[in-house]
Amino acid sequence: MDWLKKDIFLKIIKRAGNGFVPCRVSINGFIWDQNQEYFENLKKECPDVYIVASKDTEREKENFKEDEWGCVWHYPGKYLDGQVIKHPLSDWSLFDSYKVPDPLKYKNWEDIKDNVEKTKKEGKIVGLGVEHGFFYLRLTYLRGFENFMVDVGLEEPKLKKLIEILTEYWKVIIKKYVEFEPDIIYFGDDLGHQNSLPISPIKWRSLIKPSYKEIFSICRRENIEVYLHTDGYIVDIIPDLIESGVTILNPQDLVNGIDNLEKIAKGKVAIDLDIDRQKITVFGKNQEIDQHIKKTIEKLGSKKGGLLLIYGAYPGTPVENICQVIKSMQKYCKMWY
Repeated sequence: MDWLKKDIFLKIIKRAGNGFVPCRVSINGFIWDQNQEYFENLKKECPDVYIVASKDTEREKENFKEDEWGCVWHYPGKYLDGQVIKHPLSDWSLFDSYKVPDPLKYKNWEDIKDNVEKTKKEGKIVGLGVEHGFFYLRLTYLRGFENFMVDVGLEEPKLKKLIEILTEYWKVIIKKYVEFEPDIIYFGDDLGHQNSLPISPIKWRSLIKPSYKEIFSICRRENIEVYLHTDGYIVDIIPDLIESGVTILNPQDLVNGIDNLEKIAKGKVAIDLDIDRQKITVFGKNQEIDQHIKKTIEKLGSKKGGLLLIYGAYPGTPVENICQVIKSMQKYCKMWY
């Protein structure tokens, strides 16, 4: 969020702003490189929309990588995200000998300190973040999705122990982060499938929610904002996420429904809405895209703020459709202003 002035950002998320809806578009590096001049011109045409190329060099070409947890990832290239193809705890017989990473080696803390001091001097938002898939997804990375689901169904005692270990791991890191006095800490964990949660809300509340609450409460005790990115359907647990300490929620629009988000989340948590990248913006006509952006801001925006929009453009999306998203954001971002 360092592209937004700190005072403006904090007013928006605390719903004490002037109605402006900050919009940003992250364009996959593969698309960007093929259309760079076009997008650079679009930046000038739409000055209120923050447009950036998304280029993680680790994901530029197909490769395989083992992370610090022992999970082996396959990255397909074109700057796309990868998936775990080897799960270090696929068999519980490996559990007793498994070595958990040292949380105190998670980051170079001196580098963090220097960057935070520099950011504070510049008057920008100080944000620190954890890896995407930090908790629920990490459990599936370690065990494998099917194994994890069986564990949930059978109420496997070792799963509960693994959850405790993971909770303590992140508590150490977040306590360390808090020492730097950031404005916000970013978390990412895709909790939903296309049309439902992967496990029942009851199971989620008993297995995952207590850990979320423990981890997030460390931030909230120090008045640090808790940002949670989570893809998929999460309607059933949005109140739980808010209760757990989330102050800025980054959900997807269509899978959760704009009307549902208006009813359940608007006014209760700041919404950084992830604009559809499956249907309307990929296959829709310009008018459909325009009306979707308009409806979103009408329904979830307000004169006091509380709403931001983010759109990720990926291979397979027509460049003209990406352009329309950006133009519509520019057109409607000051609707409540």
